[in-house]
This record gives sequence, structure tokens and C-alpha cells, in this order.
Amino acid sequence: MIILGLIVALAAIVAAVVVVLDNTGAAEMTMFGDAVPGITEQWHVFMAGAVVAIVFMAGMVVAALGFKRAVGMRRELRDLRDEHEESLQTLEMERRKLQQALAQARRGGHDQPSVPAQRVAPN
Repeated sequence: MIILGLIVALAAIVAAVVVVLDNTGAAEMTMFGDAVPGITEQWHVFMAGAVVAIVFMAGMVVAALGFKRAVGMRRELRDLRDEHEESLQTLEMERRKLQQALAQARRGGHDQPSVPAQRVAPN
């Protein structure tokens, strides 16, 4: 893929050089109804188009990078939410076991609790 990309880029450079060298006639370019100063030959028009294309591609690259970053952030946020939900479920199960062990100890049950008693600091 890298070599194919380099071949396409080289072909584009060769085509641009050929267009610039073969188009030396006079030309005028207008934008919004006004003549663009400094553009007096056909190759100037071509170079102006090339600059616009480069700026467009730069904008598309920035947009693609922003999109990639946003997707990554959403994925990371989703993973964190899932992890948080799992930890809440684990804590809830542990709380239930401790409540059962406490209730059994208060009833004076002779069975050993499945979870060892832990001292809880008062609030």
C-alpha cells in the first residue's frame, strides 16, 4: 500500500508539472464577481486550484482526526461505564452477603457466616 501511495503521489506531481509547463497562455480568474489579483496566466489558475485542494485535504484530515478522537473517547467512556456498573454489582453482592451474615449473627445462629465478620467504623 505504501508503494502504491507513493506511485500515485509521483504521478500527481508529474501531471502537475506537465500542466504548469504546457499552459502558459493568458488567463483571468474571478471570485465572487471580482478579478483575483496576481493571476494572469493559465498555470497560475492551476496552482490556485492546487492550493485550494491542499487546504481542502488538510481540513478533511483535521475532521477525520477529530472524528477518530471522538469515537475513541466514546468507546473509553462506554468501557468506564461498564466497569463502573460491574464494580457496583460486585459491591452490591458483597453488601447482601454481609447483611445476611449480620442477620444470622444477630439471630444467634450456630452456623458460621460465609463471610468473616469485619469491624465497621462508625459514621
